[in-house]
Amino acid sequence: MSTTTTTTTTTTTTTVTRENVLTLFPEVHTRLIGADMEPNAVPSDRESSTATDDLAGYDEEQIRLMDEVCIVLDNEDQVIGSASKKSCHLMTNINQGLLHRAFSVFLFDPKTKKLLLQQRATEKITFPDMWTNTCCSHPLAHPSETGLGDLPSNVEGAKRAAVRKLNHELGIPASQVPIGDFEFLTRIHYLAPSDGKWGEHEIDYILFVEADVTLEPNKNEVKDTKWVSADELRQLFKDVESKTGVHKDLKYTPWFRLICEGMLFDWWGALVQGKLSEFTNESGIRRM
Repeated sequence: MSTTTTTTTTTTTTTVTRENVLTLFPEVHTRLIGADMEPNAVPSDRESSTATDDLAGYDEEQIRLMDEVCIVLDNEDQVIGSASKKSCHLMTNINQGLLHRAFSVFLFDPKTKKLLLQQRATEKITFPDMWTNTCCSHPLAHPSETGLGDLPSNVEGAKRAAVRKLNHELGIPASQVPIGDFEFLTRIHYLAPSDGKWGEHEIDYILFVEADVTLEPNKNEVKDTKWVSADELRQLFKDVESKTGVHKDLKYTPWFRLICEGMLFDWWGALVQGKLSEFTNESGIRRM
């Protein structure tokens, strides 16, 4: 088990706390979705994103998904409220420090140890058409995915969300990715703009899983997929950096690049060698 401590890099200048979150962000709620509702349900008292000018011209289904209720956090990953996916991804809020919880799944073929990448659909509102890791999304503000405030239950909630989204985005049946097969590595805290309006500011739970899966990608979420070895992924990045080769024009999400540049290849090597446990269950938060 790794015990690497939190780094001191500051991601944002505004400190959002339980005491000031409602003053800074009136659209934040202090309660979660009811346990009697589905995790991706939208409570009737929440404003719908379909009526706002911010989303005019975007894909109808992606607009609907912006109503999903994300988990609002302080800088130490403590839950201080909930807010719509739209509110959490507006740069006007991010620049004031609004922070939410996310997860990133890295799914490997158990035989070849190749990693499954996806290209985000053109319809996506944030980071469209970019290549990234297997699945990147959010635990929602529902008792089954939020956790109880301690790291083990928070991780369990992120894993439940991962199973839900692997099915939604890639058509992977839940039976092929049991919660118990996921390994939690660490959390990363990062901020990345997508364009002038949208971006990400997340504490992201990094999850590895080895699974033999069948894929039926949701075309509204995923444009393409690709299995790559570590060497193949390094070459993809080299093609982009050198602006040569057949993959020179590919674009990658900022969180995927951060993880690759900092940690992924060491973790991947440990996975291949059967030593991934040396890197799992890190207690600190890595500030990127």
